[in-house]
Amino acid sequence: MDLFSNLALGFATAATLDNLLFCLIGVLLGTLIGVLPGIGATATIAMLLPITFQLEPVSSLIMLAGIYYGAQYGGSTTAILINMPGESSSAVTAIDGYQMARKGRAGAALAIAALGSFFAGTVSTFLVAIFAPPLTDIALQFGAAEYFSLMIVGLVSSIALAHGSVVKALAMVALGLLLGLVGTDIYTGTPRFTLGIREYADGLNFVALAVGVFGVAEILRNLEGESTRTVLVAKVSGLLTSRQEFKEMIAPVIRGTAIGSALGILPGGGAILASFASYTVEKRLSKTPQEFGKGAVAGVAGPESANNAGAQTSFIPLLTLGIPANPVMALMIGAMIIQGIVPGPNVATEQPALFWGIIASMWIGNLMLVILNLPLIGLWVKLLTVPYYVLFPVIMAFCSIGVYSVNTNVYDLYAVAFFGFIGYVLAKLRCEPAPLLLGFVLGPLLEENLRRAMILSRGDPTTFVTRPISATLLAIAVAVLIVVFLPSVKKKREEVFVEEA
Repeated sequence: MDLFSNLALGFATAATLDNLLFCLIGVLLGTLIGVLPGIGATATIAMLLPITFQLEPVSSLIMLAGIYYGAQYGGSTTAILINMPGESSSAVTAIDGYQMARKGRAGAALAIAALGSFFAGTVSTFLVAIFAPPLTDIALQFGAAEYFSLMIVGLVSSIALAHGSVVKALAMVALGLLLGLVGTDIYTGTPRFTLGIREYADGLNFVALAVGVFGVAEILRNLEGESTRTVLVAKVSGLLTSRQEFKEMIAPVIRGTAIGSALGILPGGGAILASFASYTVEKRLSKTPQEFGKGAVAGVAGPESANNAGAQTSFIPLLTLGIPANPVMALMIGAMIIQGIVPGPNVATEQPALFWGIIASMWIGNLMLVILNLPLIGLWVKLLTVPYYVLFPVIMAFCSIGVYSVNTNVYDLYAVAFFGFIGYVLAKLRCEPAPLLLGFVLGPLLEENLRRAMILSRGDPTTFVTRPISATLLAIAVAVLIVVFLPSVKKKREEVFVEEA
């Protein structure tokens, strides 16, 4: 009964005129940036963080959430029409979706992606509603030692699921943790690593770092490697599946939803992993595996359902524990902090309207997407023809104005330029920036809980292994690291990410 009353509160909050408007803006923006290859949800949310400072907390978070799962929808459009995934999680969709388009079934492929995504989004939203409250109750029992160990698990998982070299991912986490130390010591008040610049006494600006590493660096990469985009079909028609295609998509959609819902919770990139896992499962279960890569319906339906389910369930650790499962969730934590909200289990008890409003808005946003996306497909096709050199000056100006408006501090603009260059260099070195951002966000929380646990235990470090939950979490972290470095796992992991590239 509590679940229904909580959902009623959520829908009452999300269904206000203001919140519906911001949800609509979020899903349309998300679809737009998903359609335009090379921008991405992470970069867009980073750029829009300054705007959220002026909005009500629930409205800003609903809009940012809409951008995230809207981008999953939009990414499939470019994957199907021009064989260029707008989002990393749509990379698998391009394999069979583009082949369906070449056979004149672009409309059907888009319909399969939209319907599968809507079903997955609906199911995973209710899973969030069901599992979030009990996890919140468990999290309220956590002490400083448990939170420290939980964050270690999160960081280790982000290393395990990062693209490319494990050593490079580990280095990125370490760099993020170091950047998180810049500012004033929380217990002694002593400035640390500020280089004598008093503007950095409160630490590096999260928005400036995120916009630089994800936004500016992404623009530089796209300018360097811009290529002409050829749209396969100028006009998409027949936005309905045949009866046979509808039958073929049912089982893959259900399996993809289950896989995505489970893997989306994992830190580091569960939605991306889910889409690859779903494609592998469908190919192995298929009676005609030779059809995969040639326009198989299951090759579109499964991965699209999986990546949308993963996008939704990644909110579970954010809302219950205050731990980000991926870079977008780290940005959501940044948005909450900007609004004066302390992420964690107390959000559900202290601000239930915000907590349940975000959950309810996920279903509303998914409904908006399935209603709006297919009729607007003609507009998205036209946008694909816009040259990137026309887009990037507007994006850069928008970034600069937004970052400066947060603190009206010129040093934040210097930070954007600096981290943009750093992000570009890291990309050239094949170092993924996602673990860096997670390390930066979790670093101060990790330090705070480490020192608090040591103070409470009077300097006894065994407190982390004598408390059962903390010891279990640390054991999981160690096990994950050992598994990742096993030769067989390392080889398989490299094969997966080579395929994705």
